[in-house]
Amino acid sequence: MDDLVDRKHLLTSVEMAHFVAWGFLRLDGVVPAEINTRAMAAFRDGLPQFAYGTAVHRTHPAGTAIGDLLRLPALAGAIQSLVGPAPAGDHQFVHVRRPQQEAAQHLHADAVFDTRTDAFDVQLMYFPEAVGRFDGGTLLVPGSHFRRVSHMDVARYQNVRGLQRVTCEPGTVLILHHGIWHGGGRNESERRRVMYKLRLNPTVRQLRLWNTDDIDHPDVEATLMRTPPWSGNDSRLEQMNRARLWRHLTGDETFDLDYYWSRRDIVPTTVSEATDLRIGRHGSGQGFLRATAVSR
Repeated sequence: MDDLVDRKHLLTSVEMAHFVAWGFLRLDGVVPAEINTRAMAAFRDGLPQFAYGTAVHRTHPAGTAIGDLLRLPALAGAIQSLVGPAPAGDHQFVHVRRPQQEAAQHLHADAVFDTRTDAFDVQLMYFPEAVGRFDGGTLLVPGSHFRRVSHMDVARYQNVRGLQRVTCEPGTVLILHHGIWHGGGRNESERRRVMYKLRLNPTVRQLRLWNTDDIDHPDVEATLMRTPPWSGNDSRLEQMNRARLWRHLTGDETFDLDYYWSRRDIVPTTVSEATDLRIGRHGSGQGFLRATAVSR
C-alpha cells in the first residue's frame, strides 16, 4: 500500500468488467494462515481506531496483521486497480454473527447519503476462518449496486432472485462496491462467524488504474452485457448503468452497449439550411419561433 503495485498483480480488464457488472470480486483463500491467526488475535485485543480520511498505510502500517493483509500482492493489486495506490480509510468494524441465531440481518445498503454514480468506495470483507453453509455467511445481491436505496428500504425483501450466501475457505476477501445490497446471514452453527470490514475511499480519479492490456478483449463487453436475474424488464437499464460507469473508468465517452447511450446522446446543435427561423406573430400578439421546411 506504500508503493505502486507491480503491474502483474493488478486486475485485468475482464476482472474490472466483472466488478462493474456485479459490484464485487472474490479473492478466495488469498490470506495465509499465519496472518489469519494474527488477525483473530488482533480482533480479540481490539483494533486501533483512526480518523476518517487517514491514509491506509498510516492506519495499518506494515508489521500489523491488517497492514500485512493489505500488502499481500493480490489484494494490494486489486485495491490499487479499484481505488488507486493511496486510498484513505473510511471506517472499519469487526462483524460477528453469534451461534444459533433465529434470523438473518435484514438486507440493506450502506452509505445512505452517498449519491455518487461514477466514483465509488470499496468495502473489504475479510473472513479469517472458514464459512460453511450454516455459519451465517454474508448475503449479497449481485448487481444491486446501481439501485441506490436508503439503508433499510430493502429490508422486507428476503428471496431476491440471484441472492448469494457467502461460503468460503479461510483467508478469503470479498471486495464490494459501496452501494451493493447485503446483510449478515443467519448463523445456525455452534460457533461464531467473524468478518472484518474495511471501507476505502479513492484519493485519485478512478481512471484506468488496472492492467488495461486486455481492454479490447471480447469478454469485457460480454461480461458487461450479462444482466442480473432479478432485473426482469429493466435489464437494459442495468446495461446502461454499467456502460456509464465503464465510460468513466476508461475515459472512453464513446463506449456503449447495444447503442443505448449513443441514442440518448443524439442532440444535434447544427442548424439545417432547411430551417426557417423567421419570427411569426400569434393572434394574441405573442412572438414565437416558427420552424418550417424551405422549398427548393
